[in-house]
Amino acid sequence: MDICLMRLSLCPGMTDLLYTEKDLVTSLKEYIRQEENRLEQVKEWADKLDSLTNTATQDPEGFLGHPVNAFKLMKRLNSEWGDLESLVLKDTTNGFISNLTMQRQFFPTEEDQTGAAKALLRLQDTYQLSANTISNGDLPGVVHKSRMTVADCFELGKIAYSEADYYHTELWMAQALTQLDEGEESTIEKVTVMDYLNYAIYQQGELERALELTKRMLKLDPNHQRANGNLKYFEFQLEKQRKAEAEKKEQEDKKREKKVLDKREAQRKRSKDPLPERKKYEKLCRGEGVKLTPRRQSRLFCRYFDNNRNPRLLLAPVKQEDEWDRPRIVRYHDIISDSEITTVKELAKPRLKRATVHDPNTGKLTTAHYRVSKSAWLSAYEHSTIEKINQRIEDVTDLEMDTAEELQVANYGVGGQYEPHFDFGRKDEPDAFKELGTGNRIATWLFYMSDVSAGGATVFPDVGAAVWPKKGTAVFWYNLFASGEGDYSTRHAACPVLVGNKWVSNKWIHERGQEFRRPCAMSEME
Repeated sequence: MDICLMRLSLCPGMTDLLYTEKDLVTSLKEYIRQEENRLEQVKEWADKLDSLTNTATQDPEGFLGHPVNAFKLMKRLNSEWGDLESLVLKDTTNGFISNLTMQRQFFPTEEDQTGAAKALLRLQDTYQLSANTISNGDLPGVVHKSRMTVADCFELGKIAYSEADYYHTELWMAQALTQLDEGEESTIEKVTVMDYLNYAIYQQGELERALELTKRMLKLDPNHQRANGNLKYFEFQLEKQRKAEAEKKEQEDKKREKKVLDKREAQRKRSKDPLPERKKYEKLCRGEGVKLTPRRQSRLFCRYFDNNRNPRLLLAPVKQEDEWDRPRIVRYHDIISDSEITTVKELAKPRLKRATVHDPNTGKLTTAHYRVSKSAWLSAYEHSTIEKINQRIEDVTDLEMDTAEELQVANYGVGGQYEPHFDFGRKDEPDAFKELGTGNRIATWLFYMSDVSAGGATVFPDVGAAVWPKKGTAVFWYNLFASGEGDYSTRHAACPVLVGNKWVSNKWIHERGQEFRRPCAMSEME
């Protein structure tokens, strides 16, 4: 080695190489200085995310059960990681970039982020939550409280704006502005938030508020082009409005109070007219409007049930509880074990996909905007647990399972819901289940495979009934009268999950094979 070193030291041009290397070291130090600045930004991001992900992965379902956490996860992966990628792409280190580029194919899309935002807005409406309540993370039953930043609120408002939903645009831009006014630091400028807020207010017909906000914008940015244009337009429109009011002085109060009067008129109409189904559904989801009187409640009982001495139930009768009288809805307690639930979930998870509904026109399965969940279908031959579950349902209901549909497993995450619907095919849907060849859906059996921290009830808007999820229980009702006619009072819905994660599985039982198990009745409504 010494000889080799001596020879190298004497080679022509080696001195020049030393100076070349010194120049390279100088360049490297400059590169390091620049990279340290960049990496400091990356480190801050990594430290923040390290703490967050450590907390989140200790209880993934609980963490994602909070709708704000779910929305912010979508936002981070869809938007913020892209910004980080741009920052790191300037680095010559290819390992992280190649890995990130490869993983991006699994990242949520713009559509996914929009879906998460819409779910948050749906929860806000259904459970009558203020933007401030959601932003602060003050939701019932939360474990992993998460606060929304100005940027989060602004992004939610922008998504509502892109959907021409100016009501929610106003709510969330106003929340973003409030947080900025309170001193929260953000890269989002006040004037930008106010620009969106101003347009949303104007679109809702509140000209005076729009003008006041425009003046506030111009105090912050006197040269704001759109605000200057809006100032002249709003002033012109208001002057025009005042002249019209002067010409019809007797209507001055009416016009000035038009918005209030409209609200009062709407309230008056609501008090006279039957409550729309959507409102009934939302009230029941909040635990309001349940129509079970004390007298009717006194007729509901709990009992041990062996279904006329069924051999499998004689030594271990099931716990049956009356949940509702008309239609009759019963709940069975401790009807599925934790180990069975785990097996069902593990079988279903690899094949979960967007839930479908029967198209009444084609009789085929299709996705629908009013059903937001993921589902999978499990057959009895796939696992002995599914076979045991099917047998248990047959023992308790005394209905034939061979013609029933496969066990459907559904997972409702943040905002997951199934709006009011019938399980059975109506007379105007003669081909609803034609391809199955097993007749109409005579009954529904629904397992609750998880507790839900908040929301997620099964409600029946027409009768004012609400059934709340309880892990290990199942509810059962007939969709058809014994005559074969549909029971329209069984129209029901799955309320949005506010906090938590809802797992259910259901068995839709069909008419074919029940001829001697549930004989037809002569009366249509019997």
